[in-house]
Amino acid sequence: MADASNIYDLSFTNNRGELVSLSDYSGKPILVVNTASKCGFTPQYEGLQKLHEEFREQGLIVLGFPCDQFAHQEPGDDAQIDEFCKVNYGVDFPLSQKVNVNGKDAHPVFQFLKSKSKGLLGGSVKWNFTKFLIAPDGDSIKRYAPNTAPADIRSDIEALLQNK
Repeated sequence: MADASNIYDLSFTNNRGELVSLSDYSGKPILVVNTASKCGFTPQYEGLQKLHEEFREQGLIVLGFPCDQFAHQEPGDDAQIDEFCKVNYGVDFPLSQKVNVNGKDAHPVFQFLKSKSKGLLGGSVKWNFTKFLIAPDGDSIKRYAPNTAPADIRSDIEALLQNK
């Protein structure tokens, strides 16, 4: 992570075990969300899917990063998480393998995002469904609290798409 100058220098493993380079999304806005299937905010999957459907043709990338670090609210394996998201919310945006977002084993994507956008808890992710909107430059990042509904990010996404 230390040598990442922007998000496009990083990669993640999707929930099918394939390595995905974020450079594939260079020049596009990316919405990264740490997700969980058994959280009070889980219904936000529906809003995230709506943003994905509405703005994907214009370039928005929505990425879900399942995480079990908060009250064991993501107990399933990658296949179970994928099935839950598809069956209950129609999710077809990319999901990563289950990751840690805090601590010494935090995924490099979250190390980068936290270093660029401090929240109320400083460099930590507070809870499931913390959202990070990354501008097409791969460096400018806006952070949203878990209780921020996906629809409330809409105007910020539109602004990034108009300016890309």
